Amino acid sequence: MTHETLVYTLNNSVARLTLNRPERLNSFTRQMHVELRDVLARCVPDGARVLVIAGAGKGFCAGQDLNDRAVAPGQAAVDLGESMEKNYAPLVQAIRALPMPVIAAVNGVAAGAGCNFALACDLVIATESASFLQPFCKLGLIPDTGGSYFLPRLVGTQRAMGLALLGDKITAKRAAEIGLIWECVPDAEFTARVDAIATQLASGPTLGFARTKQALYASASNTLDLQLALEGQLMRECGYSDDYREGVAAFKEKRAANFVGR
Repeated sequence: MTHETLVYTLNNSVARLTLNRPERLNSFTRQMHVELRDVLARCVPDGARVLVIAGAGKGFCAGQDLNDRAVAPGQAAVDLGESMEKNYAPLVQAIRALPMPVIAAVNGVAAGAGCNFALACDLVIATESASFLQPFCKLGLIPDTGGSYFLPRLVGTQRAMGLALLGDKITAKRAAEIGLIWECVPDAEFTARVDAIATQLASGPTLGFARTKQALYASASNTLDLQLALEGQLMRECGYSDDYREGVAAFKEKRAANFVGR
């Protein structure tokens, strides 16, 4: 399909998805959700082994475009639960289910649903000038797009409460310090750093990465016994893979492994 709000490219197994509404800080609309579903469904068939998500212009994503879901006192209420069920929940689930690493390359503000969209990704790398905030409290809402799930797991209950109840903006440096994101990079080094990590992941053992995602995300709700059983199941699958055989051969031969992703 033709994309009006996104740019999608694929090169050397690296898929890049750029939110492309810079005049609105790449905020979400119904059309963007349709196009996101299309791109996320295409990554695997296209042969991608890593996905990089970025924002055009000066911001990553400012969350929901309120002009696209307007409401005012005296008007009929908007069913935000329906919006979650049809758009935001499937978006988060699709990101988490992708059998490849997903990098959020945050180059500016990541606010509200845009912040939590980034947190749904496997790695978040941000420029020093980037910022993160949960402004839902200023609208009488709760952190959505998985925010109520991600925040306490990433930074603990107290910091999650502070972020959610106060709605203060925090710098990327602070976000890295408290474990909200993986890395904060000087602006001038950002593009090179994201490219280097994407290239490294795209040439890695993609099946192993997919199963690592599966194991780590399952651990949040599993008992130790269930997690150990899952590890056994996933290790069995990975042990039968071409990449495991290649990894062992490369180790023995003291050379770089040539993983094929299966």
